[in-house]
This record gives sequence, structure tokens and C-alpha cells, in this order.
Amino acid sequence: MSRVLDIVTAVIRDADGRMLLVRKRGTTTYMKPGGKRDRDEDDLTTLARELAEELGCRLVHAELLGRFSAPAANEAGFTVQSATYLASVEGDIAALAEIEELAWIDPAAPGDLRLAPLLTDAVLPALLARV
Repeated sequence: MSRVLDIVTAVIRDADGRMLLVRKRGTTTYMKPGGKRDRDEDDLTTLARELAEELGCRLVHAELLGRFSAPAANEAGFTVQSATYLASVEGDIAALAEIEELAWIDPAAPGDLRLAPLLTDAVLPALLARV
């Protein structure tokens, strides 16, 4: 039985409908921005804090896309359980804290980047089903 990481993540899209992905320093897998809750944080508090720390932007609005589960991309033996939100942000987006690289992808044709299982198995299908 795997251990569980409880996370909150954001689907941030630009005016062309592309979706923002991040790659953490020392890893090869791209994923949605977000992260683990601090003690007693609710979803939106976690999301706002993580987006400010990782990207330097401010959460303006968030709508729950869904709650998903998949093997963790960077922590062997762990499963991630994610509350994933469609998020609107303000401010310039930059790679900060542990984020090494940003990428904008077309959710319908993500290209050849190495994507986290949560993204490929759950979030992208849910996002594309909304269109």
C-alpha cells in the first residue's frame, strides 16, 4: 500500500488556451503548479500560497475541476491525491522557489514533454471533457 500526498494544484491557461506546467529543480517531469498543504490550510489558502511562492502571481479565482489520484511523479511509493482547480491569476508568472522551468502546452496535444501521471491519467482527460 502506497503512502498518500495530499496536494492542491492549479490549471492555469493563457489567452490561447495553453496550460501552464512546471518542472521542479532536479526532476525531469512536468506537472501542474501547486503543492502540499501546510497544517490546517484549506484548498484555496494552499493554492494561493503555492502560486505566490512558486510563480510569483496572485490567485484571483478558482473553480474545482475535480479530485484526482495517481502515482506520484517524483516520490517513489507515494500516491498523490489532488484537489485540482481551474485558476485565474494576476501578475507576471516566473519560475521561483523550487521551480526550474515553465512550459505552456496545448492540453489536446501536449507534445513530447515528460508529464506527471496525475496530469496524463486524470487532469487532461477531465479538462478535455469540459470543452
